Amino acid sequence: MKEFLFPVRVYWEDTDAGGVVFYANYLKFFERARTEWLRASGIEQQTLREEAGVMFMVAEAQTRYVSPARLDDLLQISVQVQEQGAASMLIQQEARRGDTLLAEGRIRIACVQAATFKPCRIPAAVLRAVKR
Repeated sequence: MKEFLFPVRVYWEDTDAGGVVFYANYLKFFERARTEWLRASGIEQQTLREEAGVMFMVAEAQTRYVSPARLDDLLQISVQVQEQGAASMLIQQEARRGDTLLAEGRIRIACVQAATFKPCRIPAAVLRAVKR
């Protein structure tokens, strides 16, 4: 499937005492990019929750840190579906500054019933939208 890119600027609040992006903030950057990827595919998460009664949640996250990002850096966060199942997707994500890989993650998002948090099938409309 096609790769989606989302720009993120590094702000003071993203850095630690050493002046580099705090490691956990890469997960926030990845989350923002996945949200914007869904939005660009025509999927609004609040609407999905209200109308279909389902939502996505992170079921598993694996991150590897390669090189630091610093204040004012402009990063590109990628989103690419690696596997698509009936109730979950495995997403490969990278944070890059230009050609430099800073961090990469493999994030499994699961579709759950909003009321019970029990796993459920990803709606067909969502699967069609993210394949485009």
